Amino acid sequence: MQELREKTCEPCESGTQAMKAEQIKAYMKRLTPEWEVIDNKKIKRSYPFENFKRGMAFAQDVAIIAEKEQHHPDICIHYKDVEIKLTTHNIGGLSENDFIMAAKIENL
Repeated sequence: MQELREKTCEPCESGTQAMKAEQIKAYMKRLTPEWEVIDNKKIKRSYPFENFKRGMAFAQDVAIIAEKEQHHPDICIHYKDVEIKLTTHNIGGLSENDFIMAAKIENL
């Protein structure tokens, strides 16, 4: 099975359905346990850093990946903590792209 971080995000075609609970559960096993599922529509993880500057640098690194993949997370910076939320807005839930992005973020 190909590693998620080695894949590329693909645009969702019209009519693409959001992942169901059992698909989400299977994909969650491919990420670190710090990720959590929110209402079967989003995944989120917080990253603590030693200071604000390091958290901002991490957020910028995530932004670079997001632009390359054309799949953009919600990024919230709380002083030394960076919270990442992923969802596929145009399908109203989770797609493989969200898990690809999560794996790429984990790899930073």
